[in-house]
Amino acid sequence: MSTLWKTALAVSLTLFALSTISGAAQTTSAPPSALDATVFTTYSLSSGDQNVSLSVCGSLPGSEGCYGGAFLGPFGKIGALLEGNPSTKGNTVIRAIYVLDIATGTTGADVSLSIYKKTDTISSSFDTVAVTLLRTISLPLTGGSTAVCSMAANAGYLFIGTDQSPQGVEVKKSTGVVTVLGGFSPPINVTSITADQYGYVTVTQGSFGGGENGFSVFGPTGGGEEDGGGADFMVGTTNAVSTATLPTSDHFPLERLVVRPRASANPTQQ
Repeated sequence: MSTLWKTALAVSLTLFALSTISGAAQTTSAPPSALDATVFTTYSLSSGDQNVSLSVCGSLPGSEGCYGGAFLGPFGKIGALLEGNPSTKGNTVIRAIYVLDIATGTTGADVSLSIYKKTDTISSSFDTVAVTLLRTISLPLTGGSTAVCSMAANAGYLFIGTDQSPQGVEVKKSTGVVTVLGGFSPPINVTSITADQYGYVTVTQGSFGGGENGFSVFGPTGGGEEDGGGADFMVGTTNAVSTATLPTSDHFPLERLVVRPRASANPTQQ
């Protein structure tokens, strides 16, 4: 083997090794952290659940402490609160805040959803917080000061219900369009709404201490996936589901296990 050939081979192997190391480094590098990953928002309800305040605190590269807040209200009675997924543009982080009011109207039993926009403008040493009301949507649900409400969401939709209404509703986040979900016959009021980390949402309907139960599962695009008897619910990865808000059921998953093959994508396959 000539000296020139050996030199060329050594250079090629060295370049290959460097390329492999560089590729491995690119594959294993951690994604950049969110712009507001080191600040957090806490909420506080007033007596009677008529007002809610929020505070934004944490730390930034050049400071730490509490940077701002906002006051939302008054409402008839706040039944549920939920934040939307954040979006980032430049040094600004925007997310929605959804406030469910279950005691509005002349009778105090109307239900409405208020949608706020929370904006965090972040510098190296400060977070400027602004919260503005975008819209309020009346929902075809029955509430009241003693009603128990449920709300869960995925990327595109909110699912809302109360224990005074036999059907829940689906609200499209981008448009505010409200769709009444299917129910059961005879009617069974909504008991809870739960979601998992993949965007599946379960609306559970039924009474405590026996009686009729039913559930419906909706997918990430808002469409129905499954429904049936029983009081099934979902468990996520961040907040535990309180069993105090769930009915019991004597229907078990093994009773409905069935797998149906999909139609082949290739019509020549049998």
